[in-house]
Amino acid sequence: MLSWDEFDKDDDANAPQAAGTATATASALDKLDSAGDAAAHEAREVSANDSAAVARAKAALNSLDIAEGLAELEGSAARVKVDEKRMINCRADLNQLVPFKYDWAWQKYLDGCANHWMPQEVNMTADIALWKSPEGLTDDERRIVMRNLGFFSTADSLVANNLALAVYRLITNPECRQYILRQAFEEAIHTHAYQYCIESLGMDEGEIFNMYHEIPSVAKKAAWGLKYTRAISDPQFNTGTPETDKELLRNLIAYYCVLEGIFFYCGFTQILSMGRRNKMTGVAEQFQYILRDESMHLNFGIDVINQIKIENPHLWDAELKEEATQMILQGTQLEIEYARDTMPRGVLGMNAAMMEDYLKFIANRRLSQIGLKEEYPGTSNPFPWMSEIMDLKKEKNFFETRVIEYQTGGALSWD
Repeated sequence: MLSWDEFDKDDDANAPQAAGTATATASALDKLDSAGDAAAHEAREVSANDSAAVARAKAALNSLDIAEGLAELEGSAARVKVDEKRMINCRADLNQLVPFKYDWAWQKYLDGCANHWMPQEVNMTADIALWKSPEGLTDDERRIVMRNLGFFSTADSLVANNLALAVYRLITNPECRQYILRQAFEEAIHTHAYQYCIESLGMDEGEIFNMYHEIPSVAKKAAWGLKYTRAISDPQFNTGTPETDKELLRNLIAYYCVLEGIFFYCGFTQILSMGRRNKMTGVAEQFQYILRDESMHLNFGIDVINQIKIENPHLWDAELKEEATQMILQGTQLEIEYARDTMPRGVLGMNAAMMEDYLKFIANRRLSQIGLKEEYPGTSNPFPWMSEIMDLKKEKNFFETRVIEYQTGGALSWD
């Protein structure tokens, strides 16, 4: 029978030996550090074989001030504690990824990496034949494809610019920054996917990529988003006051809740509805991958917004709540107008009135997700199959088939 008293005695007996071993190890490491430092110093000595340029490089490094370089890094040089981490205005060292404070952000980064895909992996042969055939698609269907490629081809670039030029710098949490980098790469893949579709179908690239300038229903959505980027994209902009912190929060609501959370949904529904009818299946498959990514972007953004509210409750006052509500309602109205422009008459088993109901249903969700009152009571989802497609783990009844699982590399396994 094990005696804990005896166990403790053994520990006590071994304690001096363990302490001695630790001291010896520390001494050995100190000697190794000293030897390494001497070797590094020796490597900088100018030798007869060095060219004049190499000699100048070594001499320049002799005057390098390490402290000055470290001072340029954000935050303190001390080891970071979890409690010191914050979503914005954090002064802890942003280069220290661990320990994690927001495990959900790291998990989303891992999930994003596992979902990796590339546009060229999707076979566009059937789409090309259908697009080139005079009887392949109706005028209404062609309008939908062109309008959506026109909007999305620039919308994801706008999102990527906002992330890379503003949001990444202003979010002061390293695990969230890690996901933002992944998201920015995914936005680049999405823009690549739209370009790949446009090129494959032989469309006029200038016409499609300039729709956000030339087509009012597309231009309005782009203009609405851009106005929330202007202030924080200024390199001189910094958070740290209630006014500037609110400006960042407005931007996050605009881009995550509206651009990615509302503006994408009419187009996704239209293109995926085509895919369900075995039309433009390659384009629809690209959109399915993109929707999977965007669903994760949206969830990440909602978590960031709500975490900022938790850590800075003074920001979420009545004024900002009203602003946020108006932003979501304005975005919903713009998307309703876009729906009417893209399908002025019924097509693909849907019409503008049904889409309006769906967008109001989505708007209610966005409002409630950030703690605001729903503004469209009694609305329901007229497209329940969209909820099914947005399931990130199991995608059922898509193109009358079933996806077993997503795999790294974007390879879809069908049965």
